[in-house]
Amino acid sequence: MSHRPERLAEAIKKEMSDLLREELKDPRIGFATITGVDVSSDLKYAKIYVSVYGKDEERDLTMTALKKAQGFIRTELGRRIRLRHVPEISFKLDESMAHGARVIELIEEVKSSNG
Repeated sequence: MSHRPERLAEAIKKEMSDLLREELKDPRIGFATITGVDVSSDLKYAKIYVSVYGKDEERDLTMTALKKAQGFIRTELGRRIRLRHVPEISFKLDESMAHGARVIELIEEVKSSNG
């Protein structure tokens, strides 16, 4: 088994984080974090998981802005990582952090009502 998809996923994650922080100036993009990247074994597709802090409306705006910028992002990734064939990218909303925050909130509610 080749470790190339994992190495490429890590490189994409690093570069995407840099792009979010420095290059993408779209005001619709809120407080977003790249939580993971899955690259297919044939290196043709990459799913980029994004966690967005904020309300549902802010999440929707951020995901819309990222989808609109897919062409630019893909071009930049190809330039920065120097790939002959840049994978097709897609963005997926990662709600695990929001879910975790909600669980903690519920635990705190139970503690305060019992204590």
